[in-house]
Amino acid sequence: MLDNMPRGTICIEDIEIGMSRHLVKTVTDRDIELFAEVSTDRNPVHLDEDYAQDTIFAGRIAHGMLTAGLISAVIGEQLPGHGTVYLGQSLRFMAPVRPGDTVRAEVTVTAIDHSKRRVTLETNCAVGKTVVLKGEALVLAPSRKFD
Repeated sequence: MLDNMPRGTICIEDIEIGMSRHLVKTVTDRDIELFAEVSTDRNPVHLDEDYAQDTIFAGRIAHGMLTAGLISAVIGEQLPGHGTVYLGQSLRFMAPVRPGDTVRAEVTVTAIDHSKRRVTLETNCAVGKTVVLKGEALVLAPSRKFD
C-alpha cells in the first residue's frame, strides 16, 4: 500500500461533516488468490485468464468484495477507526478492477447522529479517474465516554 493516512481512532466527539480518509492499494494476483481461498469464491473470471477472456470483461478481474474490503479497511483503521462497528453498507459496482490496478478507497462523512453515535459515510473506490465502486456506510463510532 502507498499514500495511506495514519491509522487509529477518531471518536464521535471529534468527527465532522466532510471529514475524509483514504488508502491506496495495488491489487495483486496474490491478493485475488488469497481472497478466493478465504471467501471460497473461485469463479474462474477471477482466476483463469483463458476463461475470463471469453467474458464481458475480456480478462481477469478482482472480486468486487475484495475492492469493497478496502472501504472496510479505511473505516476500521482510519475513520472512525479502531472500535468502529459496521451497521450497514450499500455498494454499487461501476467498473472492474484488474490485477495490477491501483485502487484509491475513500470515505467521507456525510451525516452524524451524536445521540446514537452513528456516522454515515459516502464510500468510493477509483482506479485513476474511473470510479469502480460507490456506496454508503452506516457505522457506530467509538466514543471517549465509553473508554
